[in-house]
Amino acid sequence: MRMTIAGIGRIKEKWMRDGIQEYVTRLAPMAKMQIIEQEEEKMPPSPSNAIKEKVMAKEGEKILKYVGSEDYVILLDTSGKELSSVALSELLQRQMTAGKSRFTFLIGGPFGNGKNLKERADFKLCLSPMTFTHQMARLILAEQLYRAMKIMRHEPYHL
Repeated sequence: MRMTIAGIGRIKEKWMRDGIQEYVTRLAPMAKMQIIEQEEEKMPPSPSNAIKEKVMAKEGEKILKYVGSEDYVILLDTSGKELSSVALSELLQRQMTAGKSRFTFLIGGPFGNGKNLKERADFKLCLSPMTFTHQMARLILAEQLYRAMKIMRHEPYHL
């Protein structure tokens, strides 16, 4: 199995990069994990909605180029469905049973997800009703993917 987290913006904080790397390492025996970061587009001060949409579309294009036609795409989106850790594990398991082996998780930029990302998504996932930075969402997602794989394998996952 291959998992990719593709997001807009670079993670600058060392502790956050280290945390993500820790879960990538823990996932290695179960799945190959790839992290892709793309630069944010420049946004003018006080942009109109049309400019925001254009920026989000450009950011979407940057990360969609890493999505294969066979990938099962999960978009992190505030309008998505909230899942428990067990339900996320079950979703991945169902897709694996259906023949999917490549999962790509998309995380848009600070202004959200463009229409192109929403249209490509096979599933929209909301991590929480709380708001997280898009960088923090990567760390939380990496931990939840590790937890989902441990659940799937009927292994303890409490650290």
